[in-house]
Amino acid sequence: MSSTNKIVLKSSDGETFEVDESVALESQTIKLLIEDDCAGTEIPIPNVSSKILSKVIEYCKKHTETSKGKDSTTYVDDELKSWDAVFVKVDQSTLLELILAANYLEVKSLLDLTCQAVADMIKDKTPEEIRKLFNITNDFTPEEEEEIRRENQWAFQ
Repeated sequence: MSSTNKIVLKSSDGETFEVDESVALESQTIKLLIEDDCAGTEIPIPNVSSKILSKVIEYCKKHTETSKGKDSTTYVDDELKSWDAVFVKVDQSTLLELILAANYLEVKSLLDLTCQAVADMIKDKTPEEIRKLFNITNDFTPEEEEEIRRENQWAFQ
């Protein structure tokens, strides 16, 4: 497999993206499709919109270019960490869609990065603040919530 081969990915909304094979192989899902000869002229990505797929491709491209372009040095690692930090500064909806896409496409480093961004968002927040942040309705009655707090006091300290 030459890294100059092109792979065509088709998003759920029908947009196609032509990417280098080395970039597409960042996804374990796509890698297995190619290895098992299940990939035709274009690979459909039914669970990922063009907006999100373009972000995933941007991420994979940057990580592929950085890893093959230079030896892993502290400077390169710091540069990539800075790029990653900017990359995940997106609205909450996009971040959550990136998590779903990274999980579906099995891009572990992107999944780790986006999940860490969400973890950082909820760090040191109360359950009420987290509910508000993610627009989650509290389905416990005040009595049920009090009982849970009593049973799990260690978690609320």
